[in-house]
Amino acid sequence: MKKLFISLIVIIVIIGGAMLAIRFINFNRLGADTYYVKITQDPKITSGHASDGSAYTDYNYNLPGYNKDGKEKDMEFIAQKNLRKDAYLEVFWKEDKGVTSYEEVKKADIPKKAAEQLN
Repeated sequence: MKKLFISLIVIIVIIGGAMLAIRFINFNRLGADTYYVKITQDPKITSGHASDGSAYTDYNYNLPGYNKDGKEKDMEFIAQKNLRKDAYLEVFWKEDKGVTSYEEVKKADIPKKAAEQLN
């Protein structure tokens, strides 16, 4: 009976840990290289209809990105909204997938060499 109770507790802890990991970890950022971009141009807008008939609009961006050492890489990504002009983004890039995630950051949070290239 004691072994059954301990086994049940261990299973509950493992399931709880997995649920917390799924909730709070962005797996698109794990193992990704970090680049920084500045929104300087209007996106190319594409629209269409999903298989369920609902309409969608994509905002396609193609901007130069710079890593913390100032090395440039072309960042091509799609946003679900029109991003604010002159906004700075931290972009997460993987070799096999390209841009997997991004978030807006303050200019002060960008590494010095990357910030020099963006201005």
